[in-house]
Amino acid sequence: MPILSLLCCLRNTHNDHDDSSNGATTISAKTAAKKASAKPEPYSEQHARELFKTYEDPDSPGEIGPEGFEKLCTDMEISLEGALPLVLAWQMHATEMAKFKESEWMQGTGELRASNLHTLALALHDLEDLLLLDKPPVQPSGSVPKKKGATTSGAAEPYNRNKYYEYAADKNKAFRLLYNFCFALAKPPTSRNIDMDTASAFWSVLVAPKYPIMKDILEFINEKGSYKGVTKDLWSMMLDFCKTMQPDLSNYSTDEAWPSMLDDFVAWKKPAGAAQEGNVNVEDDN
Repeated sequence: MPILSLLCCLRNTHNDHDDSSNGATTISAKTAAKKASAKPEPYSEQHARELFKTYEDPDSPGEIGPEGFEKLCTDMEISLEGALPLVLAWQMHATEMAKFKESEWMQGTGELRASNLHTLALALHDLEDLLLLDKPPVQPSGSVPKKKGATTSGAAEPYNRNKYYEYAADKNKAFRLLYNFCFALAKPPTSRNIDMDTASAFWSVLVAPKYPIMKDILEFINEKGSYKGVTKDLWSMMLDFCKTMQPDLSNYSTDEAWPSMLDDFVAWKKPAGAAQEGNVNVEDDN
């Protein structure tokens, strides 16, 4: 199930508003987007609060609901099919899928010093490049030697990149922070697990682009159709498995305590004879 489908499910369970209310919100959002894109402004707490009000649910004051969340992503030109909505939720300290409380929004935008759509989108794309696309990190403005005769104008950071530079110092740790956040975000308050459809949707946008073996695991899960829930332990070890395992599973060992679902995946992906031969070879080398 793609992330967009998850958001649509949430939106469809939300109370419908009358057409005039929806129309007004859409026009206001588009106007805010154009203004922000045309002329980025320095951070302002008042502007951050006004931006929140643009997407606020008229039936739930103090909250951006799924419809407002979708409009927000659309106005920032963030695809609902990818991982950026999850990165946005992470940076805003969201506690519910596709929802923001005003306090969460103000904390997140305050930390980033981003009170307009242009700046917020830039911060999210920077994190996508760093953690999901493995691009070289952005260098601090003061760390780049200036050419002779160059002026210092424009050297200021477009937003507060302090957290970004902390993430860049240890990208693996930062990605795991995002990854673990997503489990907490997806887990229903009354459950210890998340359902397999939700986990698969998150894995498809978070892990599969970085570790291609995840695509094979998702194919296996879809084909079997018998796995219904994901524990926190399975969620954590799935990332470890994808990070450490060779694409041909040549370094898989039955001595390692992988969750049974991953053992089942190996048996499905790798012929039993080949797996046994690999273990024998390792023992012979010793």
